Amino acid sequence: MTVDLDELGIGAPLVDRKNEVMRTMSDSEVRKARGLEVVKQTREVSRFACKLSERPTSRNIKSGFVRGSVYFCAGLTLAVLLFMIGYILVKGIPFLNTDLFSWKYTSDNCSVVPALVNTLLMTLLALLIACPLGIGSAIYLVEYSKKGNKFVKVVRMTTETLTGIPSIIYGLFGMLLFVGFLKWGYSLMAGAATVAIMILPTIMRTTEESLLAVPDSFREGSFGLGAGKLRTVFKIILPSAVPGIFSGIILATGRIVGETAALIYTSGTVAQIPQNLFGSGRTLAIHMYVLSSEGLHSGQAFATAVVLLIMVIGINAIAGFVARKIRK
Repeated sequence: MTVDLDELGIGAPLVDRKNEVMRTMSDSEVRKARGLEVVKQTREVSRFACKLSERPTSRNIKSGFVRGSVYFCAGLTLAVLLFMIGYILVKGIPFLNTDLFSWKYTSDNCSVVPALVNTLLMTLLALLIACPLGIGSAIYLVEYSKKGNKFVKVVRMTTETLTGIPSIIYGLFGMLLFVGFLKWGYSLMAGAATVAIMILPTIMRTTEESLLAVPDSFREGSFGLGAGKLRTVFKIILPSAVPGIFSGIILATGRIVGETAALIYTSGTVAQIPQNLFGSGRTLAIHMYVLSSEGLHSGQAFATAVVLLIMVIGINAIAGFVARKIRK
């Protein structure tokens, strides 16, 4: 920051005083006087700059407003989250008992064990179908496809479109294709295939963005050391993109666990553990929906929500632990 001393009204007096002192003093005294004058000028400029900085400006007001808005939104989000979790825990914990965890479901115990097992199976099957397809597609789009390829643009536009389709549409599609046309019936396999199509765009987009975030210097260094394309992708690029990829998988897992509309039309609502992958069974979300819609077991529905909440937190913790281990 440059300050004009003449504009401050202190430039001319300083010059006159300096000239008078220089006429009457020796060389050493002149040098000393010049040094003292420089120090005085520096102090006066610093004092004036401090006064200017203490004055409130529009930029300071705007930055303070933005900072306050960010803190307010963050606090509001945290408060809503804590309220939701607390409300579910308060309503559901009193109904957690041994009958709720019986191996077989009855209308008296409203056991969550069959639904819990079905949820784990559904999540595992859907991820086994969607992850190889989504991650493989993202690797091709980022690492192997040519820039400006029209096919790549069509694929990206399609994935973005699939992200915004309501889940009920996926459910109707799965019922027509997997349940009806392929004769799979209401089964875990039909539900897993439908949900895999739902989460495929999420995994593709998050993986693609994670791969694009890896610096090109990693690729250039690997090629410079003689590594091929395949080794560079699997030994250098993918390990660096693991945190972002697992973030997409966690988001996809949350959608699988909380999905109801699509699974009602494909996997069914039978409260039992199926004998095979082509047997019908309800997940925890469907189980909670059925109990709450009946109106006779609302307490057990909140207890199911507690189990579902603990399950999601556990899955996220395991995924984060695995991501850290792979990254090391």
